[in-house]
Amino acid sequence: MMLKLRRITDTYEMKVFTDSGDYFGDVEESILTRNKIFGWKIKASKNSYLNKVLGSAKGVIVPHQLVKSMGDIMIISKQAMPSFNPDEE
Repeated sequence: MMLKLRRITDTYEMKVFTDSGDYFGDVEESILTRNKIFGWKIKASKNSYLNKVLGSAKGVIVPHQLVKSMGDIMIISKQAMPSFNPDEE
């Protein structure tokens, strides 16, 4: 297996989707502790799930262990989603 390296700056503005296929938001920045990625600040972009759920908040921090895959987009576990039932409105 080849280790694929990526620059952190290449991830900024990357689209983030859940593993169930929902558009979650866009990567705003990475959060580092010492020399490891601790998490990702995901902004609530227009038409994103976060935008619908958060209302006035600008975004959330997703722990790095919930990131499942990264390529042209980032895929995160749907566990990262704030609990929200759109049918309740």
